[in-house]
Amino acid sequence: VFDAGEMFGIMQVQEVEEESEGEEAREARKKQPNPGGELCYKVIVTSENGLQAADPNSIFLIDHAWTCRVEHARQQLRQVPGLLLRMANLMGIGFHGELPGAEAEDLVLEEMWRFNQTYQLAHGTAEEKVPVWYIMDEFGSRIQHSDTPSFATAPFFYMPQQVAYTLLWPLRDLDTGEEVTRDFAYGETDPLIRKCMLLPWVPADLLDLSSSTPEPPAEHYQAILEENKEKLPLAISPVAYPCDHVFKVYTDIQQVLRHLTHPRFTFAQSEADADILYNFSHFKDYRRLSQERPNVLLNQFPCENLLTVKDCLASIARRAGGPEGPVWLPRTFNLRTELPQFVSYFQQRERRGQDNHWICKPWNLARSLDTHVTRSLHSIVRHRESSPKVVSKYIESPVLFLREDVGPVKFDVRYVVLLRSVKPLRLFVYDVFWLRFSNRPFALDDLDDYEKHFTVMNYDPEVVLKQVHYDEFIPEFEKQYPEFPWKSVQAEIFQAFRELFQVACAKPPPLGLCDYPSSRAVYAIDLMLKWDDCPDGTRVMQPQILEVNFNPDCERACRYHPGFFNDVFSTLYLDEPSHCHVTRLV
Repeated sequence: VFDAGEMFGIMQVQEVEEESEGEEAREARKKQPNPGGELCYKVIVTSENGLQAADPNSIFLIDHAWTCRVEHARQQLRQVPGLLLRMANLMGIGFHGELPGAEAEDLVLEEMWRFNQTYQLAHGTAEEKVPVWYIMDEFGSRIQHSDTPSFATAPFFYMPQQVAYTLLWPLRDLDTGEEVTRDFAYGETDPLIRKCMLLPWVPADLLDLSSSTPEPPAEHYQAILEENKEKLPLAISPVAYPCDHVFKVYTDIQQVLRHLTHPRFTFAQSEADADILYNFSHFKDYRRLSQERPNVLLNQFPCENLLTVKDCLASIARRAGGPEGPVWLPRTFNLRTELPQFVSYFQQRERRGQDNHWICKPWNLARSLDTHVTRSLHSIVRHRESSPKVVSKYIESPVLFLREDVGPVKFDVRYVVLLRSVKPLRLFVYDVFWLRFSNRPFALDDLDDYEKHFTVMNYDPEVVLKQVHYDEFIPEFEKQYPEFPWKSVQAEIFQAFRELFQVACAKPPPLGLCDYPSSRAVYAIDLMLKWDDCPDGTRVMQPQILEVNFNPDCERACRYHPGFFNDVFSTLYLDEPSHCHVTRLV
């Protein structure tokens, strides 16, 4: 194994001025991926220093010039001495003066998607699992693309030193003078997907491709069920407990242990003694539970990932709105299965001059982790390589709330909904809702400014968290928007909830939530309001469902409403909602 310095003994970077080439050669080069700016670079095998030409048993290490998480990229360019200069030179970005300035900073952040590679750690906290992006050193960054590459690369994380390198190895015997190339879309065999993946280096027009995204076939949902290792229950009869029965609850959720005080519930020390299993983690083996303990109630539904995982939510929502999706969900594409359709839709909007801000989200992470706002097609295409993601149309015209201390900011609303049963569909909403606010005035700029574009401030102790209770928010909202009484706005929100759960429960599992009589569930639905124009020119506030959360954090609910879990358990397990702070939706 050669270290990065020794590698230059058998590899060299050749710089070729485009102006010195013939016209025919220059035109040919323009059609090739070239991550080197104005210069064309070729990495070749040499025999200097007496080293032999590369063979398939050779492995080489490439250093990394820059490693970051996307949300920290701009900060690092500003704070790490020499980093901006090195990146500008590596990417072939010209600048005036001795040192690059703010303009070069923006160009580096735009161009880096032609150089970035990624890896993700498998262990640690959710924050530690957020994908890392890195740029190889000047040598590695000059290796160009080929559909028939001579080398392959892979990131290698050396745990003892907590350092990452890139491994480079030949795919065949190479003679002196041969070019070192790699496949920028390595492992992808579908020609259309490859074309999309290579867009950062090879421009392509997909305008003629349909951007329609119909609901996936039944096989798609069956594959998800198998991937989740979820076993559907057998058919059982509904459980009938005496009206004075005291339920034994087994839970690992501290908020429940502290705040459930209703006399009809007590806590069990083991699962074996419990009437109700109220677990924080996902339950998988419903089949065994239905066979061995059909009378045990629980706080989850089989196949509820159709609601709580973002790509599934977008898929089932198309039952309400067709291939474009319903009006209450931002247009969403699954980057794994719908990349060409997204590229076509993006290019169509670009050609029509429509807003093209998008938000890229992991399927299954909360708290805005690894979530990015961008108008760069290259960025979105590359994000597909890190972890499974969806891309949704960013709400460019949100309804804003005037904070006297800040100005007009984005806000979102969280409702807690209680699903009592699938057939018949019985759905309740908790009467209190919760609000989250951005900390800086909204504008479609500074897309990496978290406190301007995001509202999730309650997980960072260094960030100001604006608290407004719902009964204070409503009169202030109606003061700011007197033509939109909250009662009318909330009616539209509740109608969106009804439609969502109706389509989620309309088909048998695994295409819909399973009708398991012992299941109950609590979900939190996060939404925003956006401005829409009616055909007659009037403006309306359109709810936009952002996500549905499994087992949501109810810390604020318990703090301000100590009887919250008493209401939840009375509604779901005692069938006594009449004296609780809930409203029946269906």
